[in-house]
Amino acid sequence: MNPIFKKLASQTAAYGLSNIVGRFLNYLLIPIYTRVFFPDEYGTVNELYAYASFLGVVFTYGMETAFFRFINEKENKKQVNDTAMLSVVVSSVVLMLLFILFSQPLANSIRYQNHHEYIIWFALILGFDAMTAIPFAKLRAKNLPGHYVFYKLFNIGVTVALNLFFLVACPWLLEKNPDGFISHIYNRDFGVGYVFVSNLAASALTFLIMSPFIFRRAYDFSFSLWKKMFRYAFPLLFVGLAGMVNETMDRLLLKFNLPGSNEHIMEQIGIYGACYKLSLLMTLFVQAFRMAGEPFFFGEAKKENAKQVYSMVMNYFVIACLFIFLLVMLGMDVFKYFIGSKYHEGLGIVPILLLANLCLGVYYNLTIWYKLTNKTNMGAWISIMGAGITLILNFWWIPIMGYWGSAWATLICYASMMVVSYLLGQKYFFVPYNIMKAGIYFSVAMGCWLTSKFLTAQVNDYSHAVPLFINVSLLFIFTVFVYLVEVKKIFAKKYLLKNILKR
Repeated sequence: MNPIFKKLASQTAAYGLSNIVGRFLNYLLIPIYTRVFFPDEYGTVNELYAYASFLGVVFTYGMETAFFRFINEKENKKQVNDTAMLSVVVSSVVLMLLFILFSQPLANSIRYQNHHEYIIWFALILGFDAMTAIPFAKLRAKNLPGHYVFYKLFNIGVTVALNLFFLVACPWLLEKNPDGFISHIYNRDFGVGYVFVSNLAASALTFLIMSPFIFRRAYDFSFSLWKKMFRYAFPLLFVGLAGMVNETMDRLLLKFNLPGSNEHIMEQIGIYGACYKLSLLMTLFVQAFRMAGEPFFFGEAKKENAKQVYSMVMNYFVIACLFIFLLVMLGMDVFKYFIGSKYHEGLGIVPILLLANLCLGVYYNLTIWYKLTNKTNMGAWISIMGAGITLILNFWWIPIMGYWGSAWATLICYASMMVVSYLLGQKYFFVPYNIMKAGIYFSVAMGCWLTSKFLTAQVNDYSHAVPLFINVSLLFIFTVFVYLVEVKKIFAKKYLLKNILKR
């Protein structure tokens, strides 16, 4: 493997580890939450974390990406680091104080009049997380994925351990010894507060162990550099907010736009959410690649063959995503058991959501054009366009098609953003992407999937041995086809595809 791509692949795997382990551990908490809390209590957890996802974007306001942009451009890297760091620290402290000061009015506005402490806890969580954002970015920029993973897994480990302690261990110990020590530190009526306090403790401890990266005797802060970084970063705030609309708004819109009884609506949301989790493998890969790819792309920007590298990275990224798509779809007889059988009626939306995440991943690859040309305002408009598509199509299709409307809206949103970003990128920062080659791979993958659907529908095999053989064979065929084209270049040498498949 080319050393450049070997390095990128290893970093993608390393960054993916923290995401995969984190998601896995968090999913292990869901059975606990749904047994400890009543549905309305668990709804509080979902709702407040939805607000947090939006506010998390506000607390960092694109400064991470600005850090990557300028750290590879300026000779004085310490000044870039210190300027970004001090900016985020000061703004985070100000925002935390504002949220704490106005916690009661804010709690009233979202109908948590009796729990203004939730606002305070989340203000602290968001502030601590924001202040560690630049140190984490620095670890990525310095190609230290091992250090990055250690701090991330520390945060996740503390969160999970405290959840298990408060929600499982404490009730059990209290039941065994009602007058014991646990009775002084545990209160059953605290409820979902233990989820938030566990998160707060993890964020605070992570901030504490990373404080040597944050605080120093003297900062090399440059106001003129800060203005440039802020002008670059500010449009990314809207990119992030629009992205949150695309990622989380569909579930909120389902609740308010689905027809039928409340019980039916919540059931449909449950099916949609459960089946959405089956696209987790694609989501994790895209997130891991994005975290490794951003510093990689900026680091390659000044090299002579940078655009050719970007093109090849896109090629291998599409191959990996199509392989994941086939792995999930051809292995659906296995993957479907990750969710209960009562949710299986929604399995039809899984390929739509997988393709949506593939388009999102390609879009992330393409965004390098506006980040390198300092046209982040255009990136903001693309994201706002995507958010508009999400809102319009969900409002239109949910009453007609239910959660199928949300799934198709997600795919059309990300596909539209991908296409528009590609067209604008070719105008302002031309990269010789091999669209025809990607199209051939896509066609072969879709052909394998559709062939599987046709052949397995003809088989009445209760042992599932024949469908399994068919699906494994089709996945092998796709893998061999990619191998012949990418490694042996047989088709490129012998057939009419020579010009299409050339690099």
